[in-house]
Amino acid sequence: MKKNFTDKSRRNDRLAELLIRIGGVLVIISVVWILVMISRVALPLFYPASARVAATLKLPPTLASARVLAVGTEENQQGAFLLDETGTFHFLKAADGSTSASIKAPNVPAGAARLLSAEYIGKSDYNLLWDNGAVSLVTVALDSAKSPDGTVTVNHDVTARDELAFAAAGTVVQSFARQIEGQGSVRIDRLVGDRIRLTRQLLETDLFGNEKRSSETVEISDPLPGRLSAIAVDSKGHYLYAGTGNGMLQRWDISEAGQARLLDNIQASADRQAITSLAMVLGDVSIAVGDAKGRLTTWFPVKLAGSGEDRRLTRIHTLRPTSGQATAILPSPRDKTLFTMDNGAIHADHMTSERKLLTIELGSPLLKAALSPKGNSLCALDEAGTLRIWKLAIPHPEISFGTLFGKVWYEGYDKPEFAWQSSAANDDFEPKLSLIPLMFGTVKATLFAMLFAVPLAILAALYTSQFMSPRLKGRIKPLVEIMAAIPSVVIGFLAGLWLAPLIDKSILTVFFSIVLVPLLLLVTIFFWKRIRINSPLQRLTRGQEFVAMIPLVVLGCYLAFLLSGVAELHLFGGDFKQWLYSALGVRYDQRNSIIIAIALGFAVIPIIFTIAEDAISNVPRNLTAASLALGASRWQTAWRVVLPSALPGVFSAVMIGFGRAIGETMIVLMATGNTPIMSWSLFNGLRSLSANIAVEIPEAPVFSSLYRVLFLSAVLLFIFTFIINTAAEALRQRFRKKYGRY
Repeated sequence: MKKNFTDKSRRNDRLAELLIRIGGVLVIISVVWILVMISRVALPLFYPASARVAATLKLPPTLASARVLAVGTEENQQGAFLLDETGTFHFLKAADGSTSASIKAPNVPAGAARLLSAEYIGKSDYNLLWDNGAVSLVTVALDSAKSPDGTVTVNHDVTARDELAFAAAGTVVQSFARQIEGQGSVRIDRLVGDRIRLTRQLLETDLFGNEKRSSETVEISDPLPGRLSAIAVDSKGHYLYAGTGNGMLQRWDISEAGQARLLDNIQASADRQAITSLAMVLGDVSIAVGDAKGRLTTWFPVKLAGSGEDRRLTRIHTLRPTSGQATAILPSPRDKTLFTMDNGAIHADHMTSERKLLTIELGSPLLKAALSPKGNSLCALDEAGTLRIWKLAIPHPEISFGTLFGKVWYEGYDKPEFAWQSSAANDDFEPKLSLIPLMFGTVKATLFAMLFAVPLAILAALYTSQFMSPRLKGRIKPLVEIMAAIPSVVIGFLAGLWLAPLIDKSILTVFFSIVLVPLLLLVTIFFWKRIRINSPLQRLTRGQEFVAMIPLVVLGCYLAFLLSGVAELHLFGGDFKQWLYSALGVRYDQRNSIIIAIALGFAVIPIIFTIAEDAISNVPRNLTAASLALGASRWQTAWRVVLPSALPGVFSAVMIGFGRAIGETMIVLMATGNTPIMSWSLFNGLRSLSANIAVEIPEAPVFSSLYRVLFLSAVLLFIFTFIINTAAEALRQRFRKKYGRY
């Protein structure tokens, strides 16, 4: 009978061991699978860009011999068009290269015979400069549709627009026309002899709603430091840029009628190479500058020390050089990507990330190139009369290790910074997706919470295990463990809506309490020890000392409340928060790091307390008895014998609490202002990785850069947890070797 019982027990033990091993392996597989799945979503952030040839069209002899001023394509790579010097738009089918239509530009100005140039100003609009100096505006509509039977239909049209029409103005080399919202329009002409002329058509409305039109012309009188080689104007007609043959870059403010104020005159090329191309980057804040050696840089105005409120053009980004002269720069209509053309290739680079995206090699020198209105197609015409259309795949050009983990000089900033700003009100926004502020916020929230929770939890566990009476311990420990069952959303709700306003009104009381309460307890303990050990009071409170200390804590808080009012009135001018800002430059946020330390610490205390108390209670009693027998006090025994013996378990409790705090979402989300700033100040908020995922993921377009960066944040949280757990286990094993089994 005994042998059957033993055999059955062994079989059960083997079965239990097998099930535990299977369960452990399944847990490991599940964790690894989750990590692989979120990594697969984040990994495409770093995939290279590509350009696939969608069509190659050999122009017919009549078009190949014509002087082409502009080319274009549409989003589906099914159609393209050419604009020749006669002002005719020739629409081509990508499938066979045939001409589907040739449309003459409407509203040709009187006396105009041929086109001198065509400027693309976005949204399929072109400014046409005619040989008599007149300027007209046309919109080119080109799209394609595919029927169920596979037939592709290409739709096209050319329409005239009158809002930017300028009459003949003599001999003009190059012209730019811009509409000024609510004020008319402005025209910038490059004239023979390196002269620049501004013509402004003013539109004024009187009190009765009558419109009054007037015109004024002014010629820029500022001397040029060299021969004029390139000109660019922003889309609103506020700023004019000019590059010279000796590498100088000038900027004028032309927003005010009747004048052009020179703002900058700087050397843009270090070895005085000619500036061969200028282009405004999407958003009209930065300007891209290409020189004769193929170097590409971007500049924008920055407030420099000693310049007051004025801003000066500063070189911000230096992109890769090309093999030849930068003949033209095409800014992407979708983001800060720049396509640079040299004699035999087209290069794509992103301004913010400074990534080298791709290079498209051509067989012969390039004549004209253009992007589709959405920036997903590129067409180029070479000297051999071949028009090629590429389908571009540049999914996340703004993402690089530098933009995610390094300082970046963003538009409008006075210096490189770590910044997180995933959206804005305008479409030309420069995404700021640095993960450093979020990682900093995660570490800051965790450290402050642990500073609050660890001393309280470990000392409470030590007192409960070694000093508290068994009867009281049987009530207190379950009560603390029940605290772990409180949902984190409830703690965050109370912290954000109750605790934060309460501390906001009595912040000085909190600081005085941190000093007065421990001081009052130490003084009381000092006099308590003077009481005779065998006194009735000592025997009555033995094992229940903390109950006697509760009135002292309440008294200390009350004294702190009284003293804080006096101190705020006499030391801080009656307003401590205003004094912080005026004297120290520190802004007080209602939901700050103090709130998160208390709220998150409150959530972490139960798990640290429970595990630490179990570890301390499991220290063999013979060690405690031996220490007491040698004359050590109960406190000396607890501090120098029991706690070191239980150190591996206590350390495990702390690290488990640390892992609980670093991954907390709802408390951090609701108890802080979710401001992604990097400051160790107690009075500022923060944004953690987990809270950022909860905030941003509902609004992130699927598979967008933001969407994938959020999954990358989840990967980082996995890595953090893995590193913490690995380090904790290594240290725990080291402590076990040093202090024995316990």
